[in-house]
Amino acid sequence: MEEDLLKYEHELYKEGQLLVAGVDEVGRGPLFGPVVTAAVILPKDYKLEGLTDSKKLSPKKRDVFYEVIKRDAISISIGIRSAKEIDKLNIYQATKEAMMDAIENLEIKPDHVLIDAMKLENLKIPSTSIIKGDAKSLSIAAASVIAKVTRDRMMDEEALKYPEYGFEHHKGYPTKSHIEAVKKYGVLEGYRKTFEPIKSIINGSELNERSKKRRKAKTKTIKI
Repeated sequence: MEEDLLKYEHELYKEGQLLVAGVDEVGRGPLFGPVVTAAVILPKDYKLEGLTDSKKLSPKKRDVFYEVIKRDAISISIGIRSAKEIDKLNIYQATKEAMMDAIENLEIKPDHVLIDAMKLENLKIPSTSIIKGDAKSLSIAAASVIAKVTRDRMMDEEALKYPEYGFEHHKGYPTKSHIEAVKKYGVLEGYRKTFEPIKSIINGSELNERSKKRRKAKTKTIKI
């Protein structure tokens, strides 16, 4: 299986492109928190049994792989765009910018970049976009793990600050319990205000507040 995951890397090695960076993102779908990207350059012909798309790994295995990749990788970099930036740019553009940051911040410049699904038109380094790349390229799979564990740990920190929201369980994704918590406790600063149902919850609250003010303005005190 490791050989299959090195197919794209081996093709580049044959061309003399030995420093191959894998790039992936985590967090395009959540209602809360940032989108996190990672760029990872692994040693030539590197193998790590069992490494695949981070979504297919248990949290325990992801943590183990995270430490091994951090130890063995030639270079690792993270890119982040906040919820506020996502609202301003849109999630697609925010993800692309975060990926660009991750690549540009690598301490060692790669010869080629393998990217999961997305295309970075402004990238000056040769690159290849691979659909479902985190299950087809070891370098992208490694980036997937780094990004996923990084973001999950950020959500665990939010859980300590706001235990009633359950971030340690849903990691900001739109589960039923998460949405119920937002409706009950309110919309925090870290929510993506342009995402549904957050947008509707905010608009509904604003409409309710305006309705209350209008009712108060129309109410007259009658003295007897």
